[in-house]
Amino acid sequence: MNFRLAQWTLLVSIVGACTTLAAGERAISSLGRIEPHNGVYRLAGPSEISVVSTLTVEEGDQVAAGQVLATLDTHDLRTAEVRRAEVDLEHARRVLSRQETLRNNSFQSEAAFDKAGRDVHLKQAGVAAAKARLALASVRAPSSGEVLAIHAREGERIGPEGLLELGRTDRMYAVAEVYETDIGRVALGQTARITSLSLQGTLTGKVERIGHLVARNEALGLDPVARIDSRIVEVFILLDDPKAVASLTNLQVDVEIGG
Repeated sequence: MNFRLAQWTLLVSIVGACTTLAAGERAISSLGRIEPHNGVYRLAGPSEISVVSTLTVEEGDQVAAGQVLATLDTHDLRTAEVRRAEVDLEHARRVLSRQETLRNNSFQSEAAFDKAGRDVHLKQAGVAAAKARLALASVRAPSSGEVLAIHAREGERIGPEGLLELGRTDRMYAVAEVYETDIGRVALGQTARITSLSLQGTLTGKVERIGHLVARNEALGLDPVARIDSRIVEVFILLDDPKAVASLTNLQVDVEIGG
């Protein structure tokens, strides 16, 4: 009798556990990485080969949108070209003014006046082109953010890796690589927990965006038998405490969504 009672108690416990699992949503586990808002900007500078003349920032500096981060070795030359173009424009304007006076007094032909006017337009275009070339002799921040890494300093040529990397660390994300078979269970606004051996405690956040592209996973776990060609969808989780990982861009983390 006691044996049957024990069996019945065990059965009730199993049914109760199954009911609890069915009622609650199972958490979605995945690997992920930490990155700033809109990822990392890699500033390459102009398309032509350039050498850094002056670098005005250091790693860890906060910069504003439009701020000059570096000037290149072509800056002085381009500045001189602008000044020369402006002098040429001023001369063309004086010629046009004289031609206009002569035309009004019937001392000059209309053709000469038109030529002087055309020269002014050409010199104006020359000034605009010179200023555009001068703008390429400086590297400016495309947005506000933090300097994450510097790849070229004074006297060094800007290589394929660019001048520096910039990120919006005031808004940090955990980008979870969720298996395509689980993505249907992810919804905007879901809470998530982020852990790593490099973090003190658990970070929290909410799903802000779900990617639209199915791709191969990039984050590699420690399990030697895990599939490395799994197809995943990136899920962007806005972290509640960005300061905790502001200096840990690309850190691999473990992510649990929902549950």
